[in-house]
This record gives sequence, structure tokens and C-alpha cells, in this order.
Amino acid sequence: MDDASEEVQRVSDALEAVDEIEDLEERVRARNQVLALQARKTKDWHAERRELVLAMRAEDPPVTIRAIAERLAMSPGVVQDIIRGHTGSWKNRAPKEVADG
Repeated sequence: MDDASEEVQRVSDALEAVDEIEDLEERVRARNQVLALQARKTKDWHAERRELVLAMRAEDPPVTIRAIAERLAMSPGVVQDIIRGHTGSWKNRAPKEVADG
């Protein structure tokens, strides 16, 4: 197991430990703390991920979308969304313009 996998497992174990808190009020309070921490991290994590994806595409020759997806353990669709600058849910995205036929 590589270092990243070990860290992810530690986080997963910690989240499972929160789920196992018996007292409902204490469990919900702990979950709220985790959600608040995650919300603070998300913006920075997404920015760093986008920076890396764009750098990989800027290489000569560019790394393929499929190769980026495989290397970073995400779907090719997510890589395409990052490259296009899409964020958030589909309901918040501008529709594609349809060419007049």
C-alpha cells in the first residue's frame, strides 16, 4: 500500500469511528465538525486538482484525458469537466449552444 492509500485508509477509519459514536447528539455534533472541515478543504483541494490536470494537458505531448483519469483515480468525465472549468451540479451549468442547421 502506498503512502496516499494509507492516509486515505486512516481518514476512512476515522469517519467510521464517527459513525460508531453511540450517543446520537454527540454523533451529529461530530459529523457537523467533519462536514465543516471538509467544506473548508474542498475549495483548495479542487484548485490544486485543476492545476495539476491543466499542467498535465499542457505537457508536450499532452497527457490524454484517459491517462490523467487513470493516474489520478477519477473518471474521464470528471477530467473533462475540470478542463472545461465546470464546477458544481449540472443544474448550474450553462447549456451548450446548438449550431443552426
